[in-house]
Amino acid sequence: MAAQLRPARLCLEDGTVFEGALFGAPLDASSAVTGEVVFTTGMTGYQEVLSDPSYSGQIVTMTAPQIGNTGVNTSDPESNGEPLAAGFIVRELSSVASNWRSEGALESWLAKSGLVGLTGIDTRRLTRHLRDRGSQNGAIGVCDAATLVDRARSAPKMEGLDLVGRVTCKAPYTFTAPTPAEFRSLGEPGPELAGAGSPHVVAMDLGIKRNILHSLVDVGCRVSVVPATTSAEQILAMNPDGIFVSNGPGDPAAVTYAIDTLRGLLGKKPIFGICLGHQLLALASGGRTYKLKFGHRGLNQPVQNLDTGRIEITSQNHGFVVDVPSLPKGARSTYVHLNDGTSEGLELPDADAFSVQFHPEAAAGPHDTLHLFARFRERMVASA
Repeated sequence: MAAQLRPARLCLEDGTVFEGALFGAPLDASSAVTGEVVFTTGMTGYQEVLSDPSYSGQIVTMTAPQIGNTGVNTSDPESNGEPLAAGFIVRELSSVASNWRSEGALESWLAKSGLVGLTGIDTRRLTRHLRDRGSQNGAIGVCDAATLVDRARSAPKMEGLDLVGRVTCKAPYTFTAPTPAEFRSLGEPGPELAGAGSPHVVAMDLGIKRNILHSLVDVGCRVSVVPATTSAEQILAMNPDGIFVSNGPGDPAAVTYAIDTLRGLLGKKPIFGICLGHQLLALASGGRTYKLKFGHRGLNQPVQNLDTGRIEITSQNHGFVVDVPSLPKGARSTYVHLNDGTSEGLELPDADAFSVQFHPEAAAGPHDTLHLFARFRERMVASA
């Protein structure tokens, strides 16, 4: 299959060149796809990765050697069904899609959606390069290497980049669907049906994943989703029992309007944040964030719950973290990443707010931390 594909290359801003072949959407001789080149260590879940709004502006490298062998379907995407990453890099594109849930081939899905993929790349070499030198901008194209290096160097840096506007919803909506039965773990309880007296959650959509919304519904919440630019006054006028702050792409410090909104919400209602939402809560409370060398992306990231001592395996996708010493008095870190010691969770007792850097809905990934959604519901009930 690869022999029939058009030769192309990935060029990084530091001048490093990787040869491969195009698949997915076509690319003319003068065009190039640019973005921050990152890697994720998950062996599965490529459709969830590509449709995760948090990957907007990034060219995603899969470290698993063969990708596409389970095909694609209409159930797994985390957004509106379309891939949102800037580009996709694999070692080998599978020539066969074989799975009982498959509804088509990965290559066809990318071609239809306009996303460019690159196969035949030495992803082991690329991953080691990014690990040692850090994530950096890159460009995919069929033109000469020097031109692609220039394209990579002129692409916007992730620091200071607000990408939330690309992925947030355009208007408020309600979400009522629980997690489909086929995705429930063996022995996992079914959804708790929400009624008129169930907690009402207003979810700030900074690039929210569909399975986060499923998880809120599963614990018996009535969910209203609002655009990222919704003001604190507008949110409070919806009479929520709690406020959820979602994941999303880009530099958290650049999303100033959401930080301002959260400052107006802290202490008013229980708040739960995930990933970008976690970082924005820290910024709204007076803390700072900083960029990691190559980030945490994968389905097997180990964290320790500092309250219980328990080790939990988590799904993660982020390049920025909270600077714990910058947090105000009373705030504390609740989880720590066991690979590098960075904070993975916060508790803001004075504001009745908590957050985690990882993804407890974990689609794809383990469900070790799914209990956090029930914890959020308990806080809303207790404060009612």
